[in-house]
Amino acid sequence: MSRERRWRAFSASCLSGCCALQRTGIITPMRYTWTLIGLLTGLSLIGATTTHLAPAATEAGRIGWMLYLIVTPIVLACLVRIGWTWTAMACVIYGTVGLALDLSTLASILGGQGEIGALLLVSAMSGVVNFSLVLFGGRAFLHESLGTVLPGSPPPSPPSPSSSSQP
Repeated sequence: MSRERRWRAFSASCLSGCCALQRTGIITPMRYTWTLIGLLTGLSLIGATTTHLAPAATEAGRIGWMLYLIVTPIVLACLVRIGWTWTAMACVIYGTVGLALDLSTLASILGGQGEIGALLLVSAMSGVVNFSLVLFGGRAFLHESLGTVLPGSPPPSPPSPSSSSQP
Protein backbone atom coordinates (compact mmCIF):
# COMPACT_ATOMS: atom_id res chain seq x y z
CA MET A 1 0.00 0.00 0.00
CA SER A 2 1.44 3.35 -0.97
CA ARG A 3 2.06 6.15 1.45
CA GLU A 4 -0.72 8.25 -0.09
CA ARG A 5 -3.27 5.45 0.32
CA ARG A 6 -2.29 4.94 3.94
CA TRP A 7 -2.64 8.69 4.57
CA ARG A 8 -6.12 8.70 2.98
CA ALA A 9 -7.17 5.69 5.03
CA PHE A 10 -5.85 7.31 8.22
CA SER A 11 -7.57 10.65 7.56
CA ALA A 12 -10.83 8.89 6.68
CA SER A 13 -10.74 6.92 9.94
CA CYS A 14 -10.04 10.10 11.94
CA LEU A 15 -12.92 11.87 10.22
CA SER A 16 -15.31 8.98 10.85
CA GLY A 17 -14.22 8.86 14.51
CA CYS A 18 -14.94 12.56 14.91
CA CYS A 19 -18.36 12.13 13.28
CA ALA A 20 -19.06 9.19 15.60
CA LEU A 21 -18.31 11.39 18.63
CA GLN A 22 -20.71 14.02 17.32
CA ARG A 23 -23.44 11.43 16.73
CA THR A 24 -23.10 9.90 20.20
CA GLY A 25 -23.73 13.19 22.00
CA ILE A 26 -20.25 13.74 23.36
CA ILE A 27 -19.74 16.89 21.30
CA THR A 28 -23.25 17.85 20.19
CA PRO A 29 -25.06 20.76 21.86
CA MET A 30 -27.91 20.20 24.29
CA ARG A 31 -31.31 19.57 22.73
CA TYR A 32 -34.13 22.10 23.07
CA THR A 33 -31.67 24.89 23.89
CA TRP A 34 -33.58 27.61 22.07
CA THR A 35 -36.93 26.32 23.31
CA LEU A 36 -35.71 26.53 26.91
CA ILE A 37 -34.23 29.99 26.32
CA GLY A 38 -37.52 31.18 24.82
CA LEU A 39 -39.56 29.79 27.71
CA LEU A 40 -37.22 31.34 30.28
CA THR A 41 -37.39 34.69 28.49
CA GLY A 42 -41.18 34.46 28.51
CA LEU A 43 -41.15 33.69 32.22
CA SER A 44 -38.92 36.70 32.83
CA LEU A 45 -41.36 38.97 30.97
CA ILE A 46 -44.34 37.47 32.81
CA GLY A 47 -42.42 37.92 36.08
CA ALA A 48 -41.89 41.60 35.30
CA THR A 49 -45.64 41.97 34.79
CA THR A 50 -46.37 40.04 37.98
CA THR A 51 -44.14 42.26 40.13
CA HIS A 52 -46.16 45.27 39.01
CA LEU A 53 -49.55 43.61 39.60
CA ALA A 54 -48.99 42.06 43.03
CA PRO A 55 -47.85 44.51 45.70
CA ALA A 56 -45.11 43.35 48.06
CA ALA A 57 -45.36 44.00 51.80
CA THR A 58 -41.82 45.41 52.05
CA GLU A 59 -39.14 46.69 49.74
CA ALA A 60 -36.99 43.65 50.56
CA GLY A 61 -39.89 41.42 49.54
CA ARG A 62 -40.22 43.26 46.23
CA ILE A 63 -36.50 42.86 45.56
CA GLY A 64 -36.67 39.16 46.46
CA TRP A 65 -39.56 38.56 44.08
CA MET A 66 -37.81 40.51 41.33
CA LEU A 67 -34.71 38.38 41.79
CA TYR A 68 -36.74 35.18 41.66
CA LEU A 69 -39.14 36.11 38.87
CA ILE A 70 -36.89 38.18 36.56
CA VAL A 71 -33.19 37.61 37.26
CA THR A 72 -33.25 33.84 37.87
CA PRO A 73 -34.78 32.98 34.45
CA ILE A 74 -32.27 35.26 32.71
CA VAL A 75 -29.34 33.61 34.51
CA LEU A 76 -30.75 30.15 33.71
CA ALA A 77 -31.15 31.13 30.04
CA CYS A 78 -27.50 32.20 29.91
CA LEU A 79 -26.42 28.90 31.47
CA VAL A 80 -28.63 26.92 29.08
CA ARG A 81 -26.95 28.74 26.19
CA ILE A 82 -23.57 27.48 27.44
CA GLY A 83 -24.97 23.97 27.08
CA TRP A 84 -24.27 22.37 30.45
CA THR A 85 -26.53 19.36 31.00
CA TRP A 86 -27.33 20.18 34.63
CA THR A 87 -28.96 23.47 33.61
CA ALA A 88 -31.81 21.51 32.01
CA MET A 89 -32.53 19.95 35.41
CA ALA A 90 -32.26 23.38 37.04
CA CYS A 91 -34.94 24.54 34.57
CA VAL A 92 -37.13 21.60 35.63
CA ILE A 93 -36.73 22.52 39.30
CA TYR A 94 -37.41 26.22 38.63
CA GLY A 95 -40.45 25.37 36.52
CA THR A 96 -41.81 22.98 39.15
CA VAL A 97 -41.57 25.57 41.92
CA GLY A 98 -43.07 28.22 39.62
CA LEU A 99 -45.92 25.90 38.64
CA ALA A 100 -46.67 25.22 42.31
CA LEU A 101 -46.76 28.97 43.01
CA ASP A 102 -49.02 29.55 40.02
CA LEU A 103 -51.43 26.81 41.06
CA SER A 104 -51.61 28.16 44.61
CA THR A 105 -52.22 31.67 43.28
CA LEU A 106 -54.97 30.39 40.99
CA ALA A 107 -56.54 28.44 43.86
CA SER A 108 -56.59 31.50 46.12
CA ILE A 109 -58.06 33.71 43.39
CA LEU A 110 -60.74 31.19 42.44
CA GLY A 111 -61.45 30.53 46.13
CA GLY A 112 -62.46 34.14 46.57
CA GLN A 113 -59.44 35.32 48.52
CA GLY A 114 -57.90 37.37 45.75
CA GLU A 115 -58.99 39.80 43.12
CA ILE A 116 -60.06 38.35 39.78
CA GLY A 117 -58.62 40.03 36.74
CA ALA A 118 -55.18 40.52 35.31
CA LEU A 119 -53.46 38.47 38.02
CA LEU A 120 -55.62 35.46 37.13
CA LEU A 121 -54.63 35.73 33.46
CA VAL A 122 -50.95 36.25 34.24
CA SER A 123 -50.91 33.29 36.67
CA ALA A 124 -52.59 31.05 34.10
CA MET A 125 -50.10 32.07 31.39
CA SER A 126 -47.20 31.58 33.77
CA GLY A 127 -48.52 28.14 34.72
CA VAL A 128 -48.63 27.05 31.08
CA VAL A 129 -45.10 28.34 30.45
CA ASN A 130 -43.80 26.72 33.64
CA PHE A 131 -45.39 23.40 32.66
CA SER A 132 -43.75 23.66 29.23
CA LEU A 133 -40.42 24.44 30.90
CA VAL A 134 -40.73 21.30 33.04
CA LEU A 135 -41.64 19.24 29.99
CA PHE A 136 -38.89 20.45 27.65
CA GLY A 137 -36.27 20.74 30.39
CA GLY A 138 -36.94 17.15 31.43
CA ARG A 139 -36.73 15.94 27.85
CA ALA A 140 -33.46 17.81 27.30
CA PHE A 141 -31.97 16.41 30.50
CA LEU A 142 -33.05 12.84 29.75
CA HIS A 143 -31.76 13.07 26.19
CA GLU A 144 -28.40 14.37 27.38
CA SER A 145 -28.02 11.93 30.26
CA LEU A 146 -29.01 8.90 28.18
CA GLY A 147 -27.29 10.02 24.99
CA THR A 148 -23.75 10.46 26.32
CA VAL A 149 -22.92 6.80 26.72
CA LEU A 150 -19.83 5.69 24.89
CA PRO A 151 -20.43 4.10 21.51
CA GLY A 152 -20.26 0.35 21.12
CA SER A 153 -17.52 -1.39 19.24
CA PRO A 154 -17.62 -1.04 15.47
CA PRO A 155 -18.46 -4.05 13.30
CA PRO A 156 -15.52 -6.14 12.18
CA SER A 157 -13.73 -5.07 9.03
CA PRO A 158 -14.04 -7.27 5.98
CA PRO A 159 -10.93 -9.26 5.11
CA SER A 160 -8.50 -7.48 2.86
CA PRO A 161 -8.05 -8.82 -0.69
CA SER A 162 -4.38 -9.54 -0.09
CA SER A 163 -5.12 -11.99 2.76
CA SER A 164 -7.40 -14.23 0.74
CA SER A 165 -5.80 -17.37 -0.52
CA GLN A 166 -5.47 -17.49 -4.25
CA PRO A 167 -4.38 -20.59 -6.18
